[in-house]
Amino acid sequence: MKRESIVALLQKEPPRVWDVVVIGGGATGLGTALEAVTRGYKTLLLEQADFAASTSSKSTKLVHGGVRYLAQGDVGLVREASMERGLLVQNAPHLVRNLAFVIPTFSTWENIKYTMGLKMYDWLAGKLSLGSSVHISRQTTLEKLSTLKPDGLAGGVLYHDGQFDDSRLAVNLAQTIVDKGGTVLNYMKVTALHKDAFGRINGVTARDTLYHHELSFNARAVINATGVFADDILEMDNPQAPRSIAASQGVHVVLDSSFLPGHHALMIPETSDGRVLFVVPWHNKVVVGTTDTPVKHISLEPHAMEEEIGFILKTAGQYLSRAPQREDVRSVWAGLRPLAAAKAEGHKTKEISRSHKIIVASSGLLTIIGGKWTTYRRMAEDVIRKMEQVHKWKRTASATHHLKLHGAANKVNWEDPWFFYGSDRFQIHQMVATQPDLQELLSPSLHIIKAQVIWAVREEMARHIDDFLARRTRALFLDAREALRIAPVVAAIMAAELGKGSDWIAEQLAAFEALANGYLLN
Repeated sequence: MKRESIVALLQKEPPRVWDVVVIGGGATGLGTALEAVTRGYKTLLLEQADFAASTSSKSTKLVHGGVRYLAQGDVGLVREASMERGLLVQNAPHLVRNLAFVIPTFSTWENIKYTMGLKMYDWLAGKLSLGSSVHISRQTTLEKLSTLKPDGLAGGVLYHDGQFDDSRLAVNLAQTIVDKGGTVLNYMKVTALHKDAFGRINGVTARDTLYHHELSFNARAVINATGVFADDILEMDNPQAPRSIAASQGVHVVLDSSFLPGHHALMIPETSDGRVLFVVPWHNKVVVGTTDTPVKHISLEPHAMEEEIGFILKTAGQYLSRAPQREDVRSVWAGLRPLAAAKAEGHKTKEISRSHKIIVASSGLLTIIGGKWTTYRRMAEDVIRKMEQVHKWKRTASATHHLKLHGAANKVNWEDPWFFYGSDRFQIHQMVATQPDLQELLSPSLHIIKAQVIWAVREEMARHIDDFLARRTRALFLDAREALRIAPVVAAIMAAELGKGSDWIAEQLAAFEALANGYLLN
């Protein structure tokens, strides 16, 4: 994960031929690169911004089979996701935890309907189930969800799903790729595809956006795993390529833990727009979301619309004894789902399948779209299998089903604010032991110290201050004002570590302030 050393080596050595170049450093791209390198392929991953900078850091923080998809009758997707959820709990035990959810019920019929439905949910997961669903009494429901409105409450149904930290998983996937012999580079934007005399893709050109130079990479296969930006690469290959993405925006707001104390999550199964709404404890805050709004404009940093924020606060207020107000929101973020475009017009995005789709161009470019974090490993397995078929390579076997990811640690203290580092936390503690000044506390409320900034630069390829404040830690997502408060000292520490001057600090702070303003409600 030594970015400058990697780039310098690639510039000096004779051009090598990579077996696989993966474009995109979100969930799908990272999973694909890990799948490739563990099968023995020389693998390079290129990401235009930071790992998980777009959609993959803006999820509901759930590793789930998809209760809503079961209601829609998509049993196959639920089965696949439930199995992958179980594998992820095993492979990243320091990041994925079993979380109990409660659905409040308001009639005998709802008790029966949700209990039966969730029993089916359990059954589909088989041996990888995280726990049995049970009907619970009105009193027990109020004990589990102490801030739930009691009015008209008949009881509840308790079920289990997984919770995780999305961008931390992305970082660990990048580290695992490197551990297995692959190469990953953030801030490396693909600008052109190379083709041979027969029109077959045989490499890419990329621009290093940190140092403003271009590099060329030869490749036997290129995989487009750029999520909502997939059409940009498809059009680079073929300007007449039809649009493949139907983007949908999902918004979340973050509240203090007082709105839902304890360790149980609330699931509201039927909102006014036909979706579900989650109220989930996460990093000592509460995440509430999400929405499903079709959008035409695709960007790295989409912004929440007022009607989306209002919908979330209003819906949560119908169930919580203390209705959240705008001034209670610590952070708000929007992410775009890369849904496979429906063939017919007029489909609502919540009706478009969340299952993934692989597109093979005549040039040999493979593109994978759709899917979600829970199924990232299965998506990667499918696209590598398709790559071998398309290029007529010998078929290899997947090695990721039971592959422990970087940082995996079985004994996790979820009350430890550094739990997400897994086994790496011991190395950070060693840094502090040898350099006591690194224990300087930057944010008491978010438990961030100076050593974490140094670690992020040296070991996790953080190169901008938002890499650290948004994704190596989750400060921006948990409390945008606190992230802004500590940004100057974070910038100073990173500048010293990276050998940057005052101009770099000023540029970074201006860019971060503009970014953070989009996470604040004024």
